[in-house]
Amino acid sequence: MKQKALFLDRDGVINHDPGDYTMTAEEFVILPTVMEALVLAKSKGYSIFVITNQGGIGKGLYTHETVATIHEVLHRTCQEWGVEIKRIFYSPHHPEFGNSLSRKPERLLMERALARYNVDPTKSVMIGDRERDIQCAQQVGVRGILIPTNSPLLDVVRTLE
Repeated sequence: MKQKALFLDRDGVINHDPGDYTMTAEEFVILPTVMEALVLAKSKGYSIFVITNQGGIGKGLYTHETVATIHEVLHRTCQEWGVEIKRIFYSPHHPEFGNSLSRKPERLLMERALARYNVDPTKSVMIGDRERDIQCAQQVGVRGILIPTNSPLLDVVRTLE
């Protein structure tokens, strides 16, 4: 049986988006209500995934290792709350340095998640703070919910079935 999934953008949805890039683990500050929202999503039967553009890698502002360190902080925090993020998919590309099918609004990363984890797109949701997040989700049949950057995630997760 296919599972339902909650797909989340990272910067501005999970962690505070400072307006440019989150370049270090020290700058990675999880927003208030995010952990409560993930616990609630889990209780509602959602598998949790992150789909994020990390164009700062393509621009040379930070490295894959930096992103891995930041994602380890997120995974560790989730473990402390009893929540699992199944997988974090990210695109290291930036359009100023070439095109990529993995960078949102393109749908490659969402397609990988749907296929590898047997996810039912019709029962799944993508929450993002940019139109490209919603466009990416819609291309694969996942409902997208656009929220203001750095807003309370719990408010939205409460509305999910």
